[in-house]
Amino acid sequence: MISYAPLWETMKRKGASTYTLQVKGAISSSTIRRLKAGESVSTNTIDALCTLFNCDLSDILLYLPEEKK
Repeated sequence: MISYAPLWETMKRKGASTYTLQVKGAISSSTIRRLKAGESVSTNTIDALCTLFNCDLSDILLYLPEEKK
C-alpha cells in the first residue's frame, strides 16, 4: 500500500496548500482528491510533486507492505 502522508508533511514544512499544487504544480483537483483518499496516481503526478517541492520520493510517498493473511 502507498501512503501519501509524507506529502502532507512536506507541504506543511514548505507552507504549501492544495491551491499550490493546482496553480504551481498544475495538478488537477481530481488528482488532489485521489491523493487525499490514498488512491493511485500517475508517475507523472509523482514527478510533478518532486519537481514542485524539489524533493525525493520519500518526501512524497511511503510504501507500507500489506500484512499477509
